[in-house]
Amino acid sequence: MSARVLMIQGCTSDAGKSALVTALCRWLKRRGVKVAPFKPQNMALNSAVTANGGEIGRAQAVQAQACGLAPHSDMNPVLLKPNSDTGCQVILQGRAVTNMEAAAYHDYKQVAKAAVLDSFARLSGQYDVLIVEGAGSPAEINLRAGDIANMGFAEAVDCPVILIADIDRGGVFAHIVGTLALLSESERTRVKGFVINRFRGDLGLLQDGLDWLERETGKPVLGVLPYLHGLHLEAEDALPAVAAMAGGTPALQRRFRILVPVLPRISNHTDFDALRLHPGVDFRFIGLDEAPPPADLIVLPGSKSVRADLDALRERGWAAHLNKHLRYGGKLLGICGGFQMLGRAIHDPLGIEGAPGSSAGLGWLDMETTLAADKQLRNVTGRLAFDDALISGYEIHAGVSTGAALQRPLAWLNGSPDGALAADGQVAGTYLHGLFDTPAAADALLAWAGLWESRAPDIHALHEAAIDRLADAVENHLDTSTLLHLLS
Repeated sequence: MSARVLMIQGCTSDAGKSALVTALCRWLKRRGVKVAPFKPQNMALNSAVTANGGEIGRAQAVQAQACGLAPHSDMNPVLLKPNSDTGCQVILQGRAVTNMEAAAYHDYKQVAKAAVLDSFARLSGQYDVLIVEGAGSPAEINLRAGDIANMGFAEAVDCPVILIADIDRGGVFAHIVGTLALLSESERTRVKGFVINRFRGDLGLLQDGLDWLERETGKPVLGVLPYLHGLHLEAEDALPAVAAMAGGTPALQRRFRILVPVLPRISNHTDFDALRLHPGVDFRFIGLDEAPPPADLIVLPGSKSVRADLDALRERGWAAHLNKHLRYGGKLLGICGGFQMLGRAIHDPLGIEGAPGSSAGLGWLDMETTLAADKQLRNVTGRLAFDDALISGYEIHAGVSTGAALQRPLAWLNGSPDGALAADGQVAGTYLHGLFDTPAAADALLAWAGLWESRAPDIHALHEAAIDRLADAVENHLDTSTLLHLLS
């Protein structure tokens, strides 16, 4: 069996590729189609642990959810996790294989391409349809040589392409026509139509432009998707642009404040989606150069480059601010890399995340962390140690922590202790990502931090509702007969 394939490419980053793939996956699943997502190459610091113990981009895990599947490493065979402005960790078929500078990766693409085609062939033999997501834009001509993320992949497997463009950012017709102009003749032929995303207003006022676009390009507009307000879906990488209006309550009317400093290499910030949507929480991402306001709880997030991000915190005065926060009775929580920062030292003898060496930690927990070559990847369930509330999530980390602080764990996961809770109860840390996604655990953690009447949202139910809204938009606003023809 060989799956039918449709690829979604975008005129720009954040044009809506991930959302459209998610929407098409759920729409096809509703029709009884055995469908799976595929993204040849992804660059993101938000990742997920797969059922087979690998690591993929978080967006592909959401797309697997839309298909009713457990995520698998074949769904995103190449994941690039930036650890500097010019370098990244390369993850092939779920496993970290090396750190590499951008110029070196250009020569490595043949190895990556082999992994991509191997995973694609395996999935193609298991499903009726694969919905493929491109990366960035196919018109990035400086990246065309050896491309495996966009048209290079589409040409290799001979699949049709739909081009999506975001009208909300302006210039949508220029984006589409300009993208086509920068493609080769065979690539232009491969584009079977366009989807315009995030439209607000009267569609009748757009019709003249749509007619012109079809005349100019000779290709159909397959539909115009509306701007879906209040859509709560995990982000592939970018931080949320605006604060969420949880339960319709403006942030200024929420008395309990939580701050998360935006580290240069912040990872898995989807950990905080449930807090952003909490009706009783004034949640804020704070840039390191901003003056942080008073808060009840500060959370140090995950990091792809823990020692470098710890240096950035210190250079911008955050160590002094955190000291002041604790003196005034605030609570401090670290997640993954943020947890490692709370200890006495972080050692990287192998240069896993940068130059080999050691860094002094913030010193609030009696422990040290050593980065190891083998990354720990697992999905876990358990209970909070101080409350017994059920908790679940996933671990993605290279660090191994040891020390007396770990004798007071924050949680028990898969029967083993995790994290630490300081004797004075003010400072805590954990390796668990997604710890606020279980409402009972979120309520207990917020009670620890001082919010006693917590009503944490069910983030899984919100994500399911968002995926269904996206599928409804496909059904109501796109040319579904043409979509089915492309897949026939």
